Amino acid sequence: MPSRKTRPHAASKPVEPSPGPPGAPGAVGAARPNVAQAGKPVLPSGPRVAAVILAAGKGVRLKSSRAKVLHEVAGRPVLDYVLDAVEQAGITDVYVVIGHEAETVKGRFSTRPVKWIPQPEQRGTADAVRCCEPALGTWPGEMIVLVGDDPLIRPETIQALLAAHRAEKATVTVVTGVVENASGYGRVVRDRKGHVEAIVEERDADAATKKIREINSGIYAFNARACFAHLRRVKPSASNGEYYLTEVVRLALAAKQRVVAYEAPDAAEVLGINTCADLAQAGRIIRQRIMDRHLANGVIVVDPASTYIEDGVIIGPETVILPYSVIHRGASIGSHCEVGPFAHLRNGARLSDHAEIGNFVEVKNTDVGSHTKAKHLTYLGDAVIGRNVNIGAGTITANYDGKRKNRTVIEDEASTGSGTVLVAPVKMGRGSSTGAGAIVTRGHDVAPGDTVVGVPARSMRGKGG
Repeated sequence: MPSRKTRPHAASKPVEPSPGPPGAPGAVGAARPNVAQAGKPVLPSGPRVAAVILAAGKGVRLKSSRAKVLHEVAGRPVLDYVLDAVEQAGITDVYVVIGHEAETVKGRFSTRPVKWIPQPEQRGTADAVRCCEPALGTWPGEMIVLVGDDPLIRPETIQALLAAHRAEKATVTVVTGVVENASGYGRVVRDRKGHVEAIVEERDADAATKKIREINSGIYAFNARACFAHLRRVKPSASNGEYYLTEVVRLALAAKQRVVAYEAPDAAEVLGINTCADLAQAGRIIRQRIMDRHLANGVIVVDPASTYIEDGVIIGPETVILPYSVIHRGASIGSHCEVGPFAHLRNGARLSDHAEIGNFVEVKNTDVGSHTKAKHLTYLGDAVIGRNVNIGAGTITANYDGKRKNRTVIEDEASTGSGTVLVAPVKMGRGSSTGAGAIVTRGHDVAPGDTVVGVPARSMRGKGG
């Protein structure tokens, strides 16, 4: 069984690496002769590098019919994060091995410049890499193998892995992590000099081996030609007939080739996703990374623990995000805005500087102008709202007619009374207003400066006071 086939259940907080000496990220105790330290985030010069991402799995333990790599974390499929890490690491030759729901996976990532490699039967990790031999069997340089269910891997770690592999002149370099609870993982066994001696699956480990806290991540750098030569000799597991990539490590060691370990500077990076608990833990870690970026950019988040922000959200400096706000991928917020508490910004919500969205307000595919306020109990969907507009409590843009989404336009300095319903398509002109409870029906635009009231709404012009 490969070291990533079974994992421990996710802990209630991210797994932290054991402390090491200053300047040695992820190190445990004295420096080992074949554990390279993180380098600068620059792809080392040398031959072109190919990346192989294993994305064929079913994700049985997730108890889902969906391909494992399509499950989402912070608004994006987990495979998206791996592809980003590879791209940001500077690798342009990318091969993705697909099997379960292959066409769905290809469709989801159709704009990505990758080469798709089918694995007709999911027969293990070694078989998955072996499917790449027609494309990469004569590749002259290194091949990085990653798993598609590890959204936590960083581009800097991929770059450092390659630098370590080249510096050590290794045939195989495996990324490892030191964790507090290694239950369920393959252990990295070293000799007295600190050299990699074996990778032992937990079910094959004796009591002493089970005490080892350094685990195999399933991420490797290989000499590509040597790897494929060993893959041809990998035999199926006696227990289930699958072919495992850890066998390449055993064969390389038997051939007296250099096998080294690169210890990830953050042990969280070696955590992949097998269960819903793993998915939740990965989400917590990624959302914290997202939160840290916004805080560093000058966004004021009053209570990060109660605020949900997905990847791909833009927020300007000095904007205040109040508790229990949910902000989805594709939303953008200007500077000096206020959002929340209990606000919900969906894809396409675009807030200009100084806009305010308050409690129990949902915004979707809508432009909100500068200094415009929607503070209470409101739905704004498929709308364009100008500057200095006041949206009264309970206002609804009724955008869907059962067949299509229609547009509402509210021009500068307009205002809506409490409980207003705007049935799109409809337009409120500059400086216009509605009375409380008004229902403005589709096609009955409100003229600039006019006030409409009632059900259906009618103009107040010409009526005496």
